[in-house]
Amino acid sequence: MSSIDELQDKIGYRFHNTELLQQALSHSSYANERKHMGGSNERLEFLGDSVLSIVVSDYLYKNLNVPEGELTKMRASLVCEKSLYIFAKKIDLGEYLYLGKGEENTGGRERPSILADAFEAVIAAVYLDGGIEAAAKHILHFMPEDLQHAGKPAFRDFKTVLQEVVQKNPEEKVEYALIGEEGPDHNKRFVVEVRLNSQVIGRGKGRSKKEAEQLAAKEALELMGYETQ
Repeated sequence: MSSIDELQDKIGYRFHNTELLQQALSHSSYANERKHMGGSNERLEFLGDSVLSIVVSDYLYKNLNVPEGELTKMRASLVCEKSLYIFAKKIDLGEYLYLGKGEENTGGRERPSILADAFEAVIAAVYLDGGIEAAAKHILHFMPEDLQHAGKPAFRDFKTVLQEVVQKNPEEKVEYALIGEEGPDHNKRFVVEVRLNSQVIGRGKGRSKKEAEQLAAKEALELMGYETQ
């Protein structure tokens, strides 16, 4: 399976014109270095930003009965670079990017700004290829289930925090175990336990194994008395 096929499987959309997706994955460093005829993903990023904004605005308007100010805050939280970086990580978008040698050698595949921009470019590619409904379906896959918390900080790396807590006692060992999967393939939920020296200290359920691990670590920290909000 090619990397393009693999990414299409991850986002749940098959392109009629895969050149759009390839352009969405092409960073300016790659386009400049290779004199890539299709250009970089910067124009797609511009369009994707607008598509993302209208889809998220529509989603919040229809699902939350709160004042305009609250809607604005929630939208800002969901479309900021930090959130887009997290969404991109959920589909391992960095693995599929076309980067110039300089960006490749300086960690470009993990750089939040590059991943966030590429995520918006992919949205535009889906929109141009399949229309607004296809783009909305793709975007809404990443929206949080609990909208009431959408305006709060988008993400904390609970796994890292938990690891730092545990490392205070070198003999302690943290492990994550996938214990189940729920739901159909298009809406699957993964259930993960986090264990300290084989003892279960938290459990999480998410759309991906990584999200479930983060939520398991969050629960463990809360049970230990740490603030996670």
